[in-house]
Amino acid sequence: MKLKFLGGCNEVGRSAILVDEKIVLDYGLRPSDPPEVPLTNGGGTFSPESVVISHAHLDHSGMVPSLMASAVRAGTGAGKGERRKRRSRSGKAGSGSGRGSGVSGRAGPEVFMTSVTSDLAQLLSRDTIKVGKDQGFSLFGEEEVKWLGEKTQTLAYGERVALNGSGDYDLELHNAGHIPGSSGIHLKKEAKDEEISLFYTGDTKTGPSRLMKSASPDDFPAADILLIESTYYGKDHRDRRELEKEFVDSVKETLNAGGTAIVPCFAVGRTQEIVMILHSHGLTPFVDGMGLAVFGLFKNHPSFLKNAKALNAAFGDSEFVNSRKRKKSLAKPSVIVTTAGMLNGGPVLYYLKRTYDDPKSKILLTGYQIEGTNGRRLVEESCVDADGEVLKVRSQVEQYDFSAHAGDSELKELVSRFCRNGTEVVFMVHGERTEEFAAWARENCGCEAVAPKLGEDFEIV
Repeated sequence: MKLKFLGGCNEVGRSAILVDEKIVLDYGLRPSDPPEVPLTNGGGTFSPESVVISHAHLDHSGMVPSLMASAVRAGTGAGKGERRKRRSRSGKAGSGSGRGSGVSGRAGPEVFMTSVTSDLAQLLSRDTIKVGKDQGFSLFGEEEVKWLGEKTQTLAYGERVALNGSGDYDLELHNAGHIPGSSGIHLKKEAKDEEISLFYTGDTKTGPSRLMKSASPDDFPAADILLIESTYYGKDHRDRRELEKEFVDSVKETLNAGGTAIVPCFAVGRTQEIVMILHSHGLTPFVDGMGLAVFGLFKNHPSFLKNAKALNAAFGDSEFVNSRKRKKSLAKPSVIVTTAGMLNGGPVLYYLKRTYDDPKSKILLTGYQIEGTNGRRLVEESCVDADGEVLKVRSQVEQYDFSAHAGDSELKELVSRFCRNGTEVVFMVHGERTEEFAAWARENCGCEAVAPKLGEDFEIV
């Protein structure tokens, strides 16, 4: 099996992995200014035969519509080997070879994901088009988004399908516990004398949250190859109940002091989680941004939620805000849950422009801030770029780890569990400390562990 890493190498963002030059696992973008996108297979556009999406966050699904555009031929030369101890053989970074696949023009790849991921991916894609028009970039158009919807086959967890376009591959999705619809991807290849499998965690969480059921590693199938996220390698998460209490106490303290508590959140997953937390503690937030539309989609997929009734109650008691009502939300001390979670655009900039110099107000970050984003700049430099104007922030800034990712101990246990069950090659992706994680796995799990570089390819035989 050949793997080529088109993104997500020693970074959080633009995840993209090419399997046997014909199957793509995730195809995201990095929310910088302008957005960074994955490599293509040898330059220009390309059209794989199959695409599998782990979940609908921009860094995993944001560039999938671009694969629906006019395609150039993609290689199909898949390496074959005997059934023996797995090892990786690194190729030249950035290389791509193989004969043409015969997939070109408007044929487009077949696409697989869960139903809620499909709905969310199309919503986020249309928002990307809108943001691009406002900020002067274009990654794809409405036609590609429509084509994505037409080419998508939605799967339930545990449902096994053959990848018809790619042949010789069986696919299963498993609950990853990250956001509703998020999936770990199990891909099994059986061709002539070759049988080999991989498991890609996508983004995964095995700990508790209010929004959805956590992943159960016992349900993950064994695999020869493991591709595992590394976002929080080296850092464990705090006790969730203690974290919630500290967060809510800080919000109340801000309101009592006469300030505004601004809570930037990712539209998908984090907005809904935070609104549920605030509601459970008797607080009524203003909710602004795309998180409202995402809530509407979640209502259509209750089976992917831990407690749909609690989510509906939390949003039912919240005050929804649009551009005409934003001034009202600032008229008195209030808590405002708004996008974007990393402060790169969205309604949050409206609120920051009006509160950044108020020491009574507070910005409560709720998740990971990728390098190069406004959120990381706020944490490190106490300033933000608001539509070209650099603001020196005097309001208070706090960061809370409401992560939907596995922490250090969970990541290590996942690798250990897979290796005990026969995994021999592990690739560390989607993190800033992948080299350290790989070194830990080699020392403690007796496997071959690799932190791939961008554009690097491997053949596992």
